Amino acid sequence: MLSLLTAMPAPEASAAGGGSMMTTFITFGLIIAIFYFLIIRPQKKREKETKEMLASIKKGDKVVSIGGIHGTVMIVKETTVVIKVDDNTRIEFSRNAISSIVDRKSDAPPTARKKAKKTEEAAVVEAKEVDAVEAEEVEEKSEK
Repeated sequence: MLSLLTAMPAPEASAAGGGSMMTTFITFGLIIAIFYFLIIRPQKKREKETKEMLASIKKGDKVVSIGGIHGTVMIVKETTVVIKVDDNTRIEFSRNAISSIVDRKSDAPPTARKKAKKTEEAAVVEAKEVDAVEAEEVEEKSEK
């Protein structure tokens, strides 16, 4: 077996060696494009959304900090936000320490708020009806 390997001639260098170089450049170009579209572009989009969210914080918004503290925004300053955590507890955070806005203070007109409330109530009623039907099905199966 060893004699077969040593008996084989060495591959000759091709006269047109530029073809392999071109495939290497194309491969690297594809890898860079994949990294851009799968990693860099989505990260920039998330950063833009976060920046917009932090700029839109206003008094009355319910927020969560990066440490997991839930509270209501009381005072909005240029670089900081004061959050009311409990009745007599207020904490001042850097704006960048806000992870997300859980519930925005509604600026919608009263009719829009009423409509949203009715929609929420309808969803709750529908969920209760589904639960009642499922409970009846379970009872019927247990009777059999």
